[in-house]
Amino acid sequence: MKLAMVVIIAMVLLQACEPKQKSLSEQNPAAAGFDSINSDPAGIQLADSIMAAMGGRENWDKTRFISWNFFGRRDLVWDKHTGRVRIESPSDSSVYLVNINTGEGRVKYHGVELTESDTLSKMLKRAKSIWINDSYWLTMPFKLKDSGVTLKYMGEDSLMNNRYNVLQLTFANVGNTPENKYKLYVGVKDKMIKHWAFYTDAKKDTADFIRPWDNYQKYGNVLLSADRSDNGGPKNVKVDETLPEKLFAEF
Repeated sequence: MKLAMVVIIAMVLLQACEPKQKSLSEQNPAAAGFDSINSDPAGIQLADSIMAAMGGRENWDKTRFISWNFFGRRDLVWDKHTGRVRIESPSDSSVYLVNINTGEGRVKYHGVELTESDTLSKMLKRAKSIWINDSYWLTMPFKLKDSGVTLKYMGEDSLMNNRYNVLQLTFANVGNTPENKYKLYVGVKDKMIKHWAFYTDAKKDTADFIRPWDNYQKYGNVLLSADRSDNGGPKNVKVDETLPEKLFAEF
């Protein structure tokens, strides 16, 4: 009897010492400036479920180098940990080497390196705008709790004969086009984004487009959607742990 009591006490003590399992929200903390006040709890919960389904916040934070082609127009390489980005645009023989965190960098435009200060500054801002747009088409599911984002759960809706949970994103004073709105059609069971609807104006009821977000593949330790069924968006996606330094410093 005494031995049984000792075993029970030991088990209770072991359970008390075990770390408490973090909730999905705790595993996916919001960025500073995320609009938690105007976002509803159901929308936040759905965003956290999407992050978990895509591989989780920890794996996303550890992911470093991401490369992709955008609509066949240009190639990008992004060092997530430092903010360095390389953009190559074959149509105008241009290469942008920019740090999106500091705004510093170099630009070769039409095959000639820019050295005049004002022109270079303008083109580096252009490079960041390109990155903002092109990276969103690839990494949007990981940015649902970014600064300035407001999330609203819109309930279930049908699209192309399937039922989805609908998550609405609006923005306040962030990015190049804060007046935009998105609605994401999320799988009820697997919590994966299947389609996204884009509205140029958050006041509009009719979407400018509804596109698939499909063909998920594992890149590193996260899932990304590329080579989509509508032949649009990101292609030739790669995730690397290391890349040559000169990629971000030399033309």
